[in-house]
Formats: sequence, structure tokens, C-alpha cells
Amino acid sequence: QVQVVESGGGLAQPGGSLRLSCTASGSIFSINAMGWYRQAPGKQRELVVTIATGGSTSYADSVKGRFTISRDNAKNTVYLQMDSLKVEGTAVYYCSFDLKLSRDWGLPRRYWGQGTQVTGCS
Repeated sequence: QVQVVESGGGLAQPGGSLRLSCTASGSIFSINAMGWYRQAPGKQRELVVTIATGGSTSYADSVKGRFTISRDNAKNTVYLQMDSLKVEGTAVYYCSFDLKLSRDWGLPRRYWGQGTQVTGCS
């Protein structure tokens, strides 16, 4: 069983910063990609950024230069540093882990965090 727990959301100020964290725990064999997505009210969930096992990243154009993803493989944790926040309304941020619970698994499966709300900016 896997648990994915997020933290760090809250009220954001224009031009300010927030840092989100997300940790996966349980009987995890390996973790491939990690990522962050967000969903505004009435809209579909969209990709913010992903980070591969080796550290390569892929950012949405809207957050390039403002958001930074990082991962701590030893702690099964992914972070999202959000700087220069813009007034774009509220969104719920979801982390994702593509992981395997066993060596015998074929492709990794995606597990999601519970979501953390960022109010006011994105």
C-alpha cells in the first residue's frame, strides 16, 4: 500500500513564494518520474512540471522561470518551489509519482497526492 501526502499550500501573495512538498511512503520498489499538476475550478487538470529519475525536467510554458521542481530520492519526496506568483486565481496542486511496488511489475503506475490548495495566485 502506498500513501502520498502533500503539504505546503495556502494563501499566496502576488510576487510572493510558496513551497510545496509531497512524500510517498509504503512498500515502494522504485520511483520513476515525479510531477506536479494543478486544477482550477471548472477546468481540467493540467501539467505543471515533471522530473525524471535522472533529474531532467519538463515545465509548462506558463511557469518556466518561476517554478522549480526538485526531488530527494532518499526521502521519496518531490518539491515545488513557486516564485513570482501571479494573480491567476485558486488552484489545487496535485503531486504524482510513477512507481513500482515490485520488481515484477511491468510499467510503473501513477499515484496521486490528495491535493493542496493554493489560493489567490498560481
